[in-house]
Amino acid sequence: MIPAVWAPRARRVALRVPARGGDVPMAAEDGGWWRAPIDLSAGEEYGFVLDDAETARPDPRSRRQPRGVHDLSAVDDPAAYEWADGAWTGRQLAGGVIYELHVGTFTPEGTLDAAAARLGHLVDLGVDFVELLPVNAFNGVHNWGYDGVLWYAVHEPYGGPEAYRRFVDACHAAGLGVIQDVVYNHLGPSGNYLPEFGPYLRAAESNTWGSSIDLDEAEVRGFILDNAEMWLREYHVDGLRLDAVHALHDRGEPHLLQELAERADALSAHLGRPLTLIAESDLNDARLITAREAGGYGLAAQWSDDYHHALHVALTGETSGYYADFAPLAALVKASTRGFFHDGTHSSFRGRAHGHPIDPRIPMSRLVTFAQDHDQIGNRAAGDRLAQTLDGGGLAIAAVLNLLSPFTPMLFMGEEWAASTPWQFFTSHPEPELGEATARGRKAEFARMGWEESVVPDPQDPATFERSRLDWREPDASFHAGMLALHRELIALRRRLPGLTDPDFRHVRASADEAARWFRLHRPSVEILVNFGDAGVRLPLDGASAVALATDAAAAIEGEEAVLPARSAVVVVPATSR
Repeated sequence: MIPAVWAPRARRVALRVPARGGDVPMAAEDGGWWRAPIDLSAGEEYGFVLDDAETARPDPRSRRQPRGVHDLSAVDDPAAYEWADGAWTGRQLAGGVIYELHVGTFTPEGTLDAAAARLGHLVDLGVDFVELLPVNAFNGVHNWGYDGVLWYAVHEPYGGPEAYRRFVDACHAAGLGVIQDVVYNHLGPSGNYLPEFGPYLRAAESNTWGSSIDLDEAEVRGFILDNAEMWLREYHVDGLRLDAVHALHDRGEPHLLQELAERADALSAHLGRPLTLIAESDLNDARLITAREAGGYGLAAQWSDDYHHALHVALTGETSGYYADFAPLAALVKASTRGFFHDGTHSSFRGRAHGHPIDPRIPMSRLVTFAQDHDQIGNRAAGDRLAQTLDGGGLAIAAVLNLLSPFTPMLFMGEEWAASTPWQFFTSHPEPELGEATARGRKAEFARMGWEESVVPDPQDPATFERSRLDWREPDASFHAGMLALHRELIALRRRLPGLTDPDFRHVRASADEAARWFRLHRPSVEILVNFGDAGVRLPLDGASAVALATDAAAAIEGEEAVLPARSAVVVVPATSR
């Protein structure tokens, strides 16, 4: 590898390679680039010395950081790995089920190799994609991953780039696609040396997490586009989840998201397998998933938090904060049939009109929905899952309405067996002042919402991280085993009944009764009936029907009525198609 770096803010740049002696001056090239006159071998450590600095900085495009984000980079040779997935033709998102996991807490070991050893569980469950929370290099040992500062490097405690390649290879051998969560909207608070090299950030413009990325700079855009292609091409991943794209302040044309989609589509055509880009956005704007020829950005999918909010409120009755507008069951009806609840309606949480309607010609599979995810659990004061709040009936309803939703469903690790372990906000900032500031900020945030300080875990306490690890003894325990069996049965049913993966908005209907607390969702040749209430209900059916799945053994069909006990759900099909 011949080292090169974009450093327009430097007057001089030298390459430091300890194994080769002193620093080597680099030659200036057009556009702020600098190039070294030597070729480095795989494994050699190096860094860049800017101007009169004594300390070398890691390569902004470093593929490996053996001793953390403040130390030297190491050359990684992706071509040296012998891939075994030559027969892998990929998976399309439509009809699939996503499983979201955090490498550090998915297994006791917290590594990519340990996660690969658990893939049999996911295959038996029936999911199609594994979505990894961010794995790029951050300061410290454990973290959610959204404090990354070196976007091209795989976090060394997870196993580094070699372990990542082994993980993707193992997923493909097991028939699982891989979606990588990437963060292009901000950088972490420790180890971010990019501003010393060039104008990566807009200091005068910030988002929730700090200074915005300067997307006016062509080289910064290229830095992002090249990173996306690295994951898709070199690491063989099947898709990217783009974090909080509403925080990408792009004044250019075309928008960065459209450029990402265009590059992914071109690479997909070249590689001969589907490549999926999924945006996380709180804008409720379907332009993200609208075809480019129709004026959109052409991404494959986007998250829809509205479905989660409506389902969460129906299950728990919690109506504080942004949940307030979702109190009536009518919110679940609208979210189930129109994708967004706020589609131009007034949002009391925001104090203004929010969102835009979705063109019903857009496939419903382009919305990714969930009953739980890392944010909706981890950003609660105590990081509590639904399993800490709901009874077995409520958890079963959550599984039914998540996995049989009209959209692309996603599970959060452990949800499939109703894990009792929380998933809390944890950090391991080595700098005491940063750790203390993070802990104070977390507690202050929830104090404003009325939470006692003692309820909010200290993110820097190692016990907070340890509590958040999955307990792999649980799936064999009776209650948890029953929930796991239900999730397997639901995913199998989704695959078996074509009506459950029909992507047409025009083929779905829903209704509800607020007083009786029932909800029904009609898909082609299948109907999902849910009783959220504490008393049994009887619902009329359209013709002779049979039960395809019930969450309560007492659920039954009597004549042309479905009998649902309290807190139960039943999937009904025409009697001739059972």
